[in-house]
Amino acid sequence: MNRKIRSIGAALCTAGLALLTSHAFAGDSDPAPGIHAGDVLVRLRAISIVPQVRTSDALSTLNVDVNNATVPELDFTYMIRDNIGVELILATSRHQLTSSIGDLGGVNVLPPTLLLQYHFNHQGQVRPYVGAGVNYTYFYNNGLHAGGQQIAVKRSSFGPALQMGVDVDITKKVFANVDVKKVWMKTDASLNGASLGTLHIDPLIVGVGVGMKF
Repeated sequence: MNRKIRSIGAALCTAGLALLTSHAFAGDSDPAPGIHAGDVLVRLRAISIVPQVRTSDALSTLNVDVNNATVPELDFTYMIRDNIGVELILATSRHQLTSSIGDLGGVNVLPPTLLLQYHFNHQGQVRPYVGAGVNYTYFYNNGLHAGGQQIAVKRSSFGPALQMGVDVDITKKVFANVDVKKVWMKTDASLNGASLGTLHIDPLIVGVGVGMKF
């Protein structure tokens, strides 16, 4: 399963890069400035994931914390109207957990996120946008442990997501992007069947990258 997820992620990133590369220099009769209904926007970002950790029960007593991570992110936006788009965000990251008793190991997080966006100034060169939606978080490749025993975690959760960002045209088809998201995600942890409490990761995600309009 882990290999399959990593393979799917690698294939998606490769496909996104191929699309960006193949179309960056492709001819275009005279693309309209800005974005319009029916356009597809593909962005590739480098994102910094900064967990805003909250814990309960034994996890609080142990001062459990989650480290930051920097990973690539690929997203696709379909413009259903000139100002309204639907975006699917794909990325995965691995996070190390620490506590007052030492390093607890790491776990991978896969949080595909679907957002409904409103784009301002859709015909302009500089286009701010805001978004809101939902994420499904899948926890996998669990390497968490304490006292020589594995810490079990609930494998999935749903939570809201908020977004704001801006696209700035470089050419009629290529643009730069800055994006900030807040995503709510959590998991329940246990050791030998005994509950340790709930870990809320709730990261702030800051990204910069490039995109292309199709």
